[in-house]
Amino acid sequence: MKNILLLYLMLGVLSLQAQWQPAGDKIKTKWAAEVDPDNVWPEYPRPIMERADWQNLNGLWSYAIAPVNTIEPGSYDGNILVPFAVESSLSGVQRAVGKENVLWYKRTFEVPDQWEGQNVLLHFGAVDWRAEVIVNGIKVGEHEGGYAPFYFDITPYLVAGEQELKVKVWDPTDEGPQPRGKQVKDPEGIWYTPVTGIWQTVWLEPVSEKSITSIKTTPDIDASSITLAVKARGTTYGDIITVKVTDGATLIAEQKAAIGQELVITIPDQKLWSPESPFLYGLQVSITSQGKVTDQVNSYFAMRKISSKRDQKGIVRLQLNNEDYFQFGPLDQGWWPDGLYTAPSDEALMYDIKKTKEFGFNMIRKHVKVEPARWYTHCDRMGVLVWQDMPNGDQQPIWQNRQYFTGTELKRTSESEAIFLKEWKEIMDHLFSYPSIVCWVPFNEGWGQFKTKEIVEWNMAYDPSRLINPASGGNHFPVGDMLDLHNYPGPEMYLYDAQRATVLGEYGGIGLALKGHLWETDRNWGYIQFKSSREVTAKYVTSMLKSLRRWQNRVFLLRCIPRPLM
Repeated sequence: MKNILLLYLMLGVLSLQAQWQPAGDKIKTKWAAEVDPDNVWPEYPRPIMERADWQNLNGLWSYAIAPVNTIEPGSYDGNILVPFAVESSLSGVQRAVGKENVLWYKRTFEVPDQWEGQNVLLHFGAVDWRAEVIVNGIKVGEHEGGYAPFYFDITPYLVAGEQELKVKVWDPTDEGPQPRGKQVKDPEGIWYTPVTGIWQTVWLEPVSEKSITSIKTTPDIDASSITLAVKARGTTYGDIITVKVTDGATLIAEQKAAIGQELVITIPDQKLWSPESPFLYGLQVSITSQGKVTDQVNSYFAMRKISSKRDQKGIVRLQLNNEDYFQFGPLDQGWWPDGLYTAPSDEALMYDIKKTKEFGFNMIRKHVKVEPARWYTHCDRMGVLVWQDMPNGDQQPIWQNRQYFTGTELKRTSESEAIFLKEWKEIMDHLFSYPSIVCWVPFNEGWGQFKTKEIVEWNMAYDPSRLINPASGGNHFPVGDMLDLHNYPGPEMYLYDAQRATVLGEYGGIGLALKGHLWETDRNWGYIQFKSSREVTAKYVTSMLKSLRRWQNRVFLLRCIPRPLM
């Protein structure tokens, strides 16, 4: 009897797995074969604010692509593996959607019995672009923005037993003004496949009515202190926030405050975070109401400072922890041949960061994309400096003056401006407490660049603890913390700013076509092409690195090298 039951279970698993397999014949990463539709991205999705209990909703959902004016499809087209975008191979679908259609998702789930009496939050790591969420036939909310997380409290809409969840998504890709990074309707060259719909983990979390919604940490190494701003929901007068700081297993500080009050905690014998020594302090935050703990989360922070300072020769240098620090790393675009925006697994997500460190780099510029929260935690733990781009949108690129801009900037519509400002603020709020992030980059190469002075001044005021790179590669304005030049293949500098740090944000782009590693089997992209690894190495070492050394000694402290992408 046991053997028969086991056979049925095995057949059930095989039947479910048979409903999914990677689509298409394009190249895959080595992790594609390890994707299990019953256990997709099982890791806790928000390690910087972690609770003990949660439920993963990744896996096989039903999907349908229907005309944009369809209320709801009468039937669904098949299964899609969440959280992979519908255009990706790992979704099992690999179909285009387009602005004339909407993408529907559907699945059922059950709320664990032990969650009774708690509020249930439905989280989405990221959905591109406009999402409507429907629980048991009731629209519970909508969200616009493809790069920031959002959630809804679905407690009032739950029923006994099985719950039904539907998500409706519309995404115009490059036919709308919204942030989209390198997504285009017709990909070619350096422009890539659209990413429509859910592309990060979907999950449930039980919380008390009085619960923490965010923790904002700002280190001050000059004062050996950390400032905490805790936001909560459902709290009342008299409720208390308690914060505990640990160094390993040792409690080193504990403070309490009324709800809404910031805490400034002195860190004794502070240990500074850097790529060479990425030390993280433990953090526990709880809410107490009438003597009872209603919520508790675990977090972390680091003591580090990013700044710039003029040296004895009059050159403005970038500094880490009050010392000149040479920042050197790749332009990381975060695209995967099988998952597009979504890595096949957490192991895959970590791979690039580990290799970056192994290659001797200490920074990554996250280029016109935002990663899942776990990526930033991996950078925090492994010790990598991150320059975070805002994904570009609207028109691109509109070049003005490659020296200093003197013409008329791009004029966006009021709707386009509002979309940019809303999502950039959401991204900054979402990523504010990750110590690895040391620089915000609102614009790249004039792509959708508008009201530069106004945007950059707002950035600097909103987060004075980090550097602001106003426009990597131009259009250039005398605002922000640096002048960032691009030069391909380079490296050469062609401007110098005596008031700010002068950096070379991009160079290289040297191409080597490797059989079996190409998206397009008959061609490869690159500013210059080579036929062997020996030729590439010779160009990189003898020309680029030696030139880099000469320029480093003269004016700047950053180098970004684009990595080859499939």
